[in-house]
Amino acid sequence: MPRLTAARAFAGLLLASALLDAQAATVVPLKGQTPEQIQADTAACQSQAGTQASTPAPSEDESHTGGRARGAAKGAVAGATAAQVRGKQHEELYDQAGDDAKQEYRQEQARQTAAAGAAVGASQQRQERRGDRREEQSNEQSNANAQQAYANCMSARGYSIAP
Repeated sequence: MPRLTAARAFAGLLLASALLDAQAATVVPLKGQTPEQIQADTAACQSQAGTQASTPAPSEDESHTGGRARGAAKGAVAGATAAQVRGKQHEELYDQAGDDAKQEYRQEQARQTAAAGAAVGASQQRQERRGDRREEQSNEQSNANAQQAYANCMSARGYSIAP
């Protein structure tokens, strides 16, 4: 009879290890639970701990790059447009200026606002990256809390959990 109990415990241990590949933990039944009971307890504790919901890592498409370039482009367009609008507001003077002077004025305004746009774009990019790091840390903490809840649940049901 002791062999049957040892064989059951070993089978239960293998089953629990297979079910917990995401947990990276070894479950040892302490009260002679059957493999079916181990499976039921594992599923119940995983559900209770909420471990099924894992957060995917950000893909490369979600990476925050090019903020300065995008900001500079937007700023240049805004600057040139603003220069044109200002020129239209003072039509009598703007019309007297030569085409080269008008173009130079628009380009200077575009350069100035492009520099400001690059600074704003870089700032937004840094903020997005900080937000991503905070979210990642929060997800890691949530996963650690879920693993602890799972271990507590399994311990309460008569199992030993080894990492």
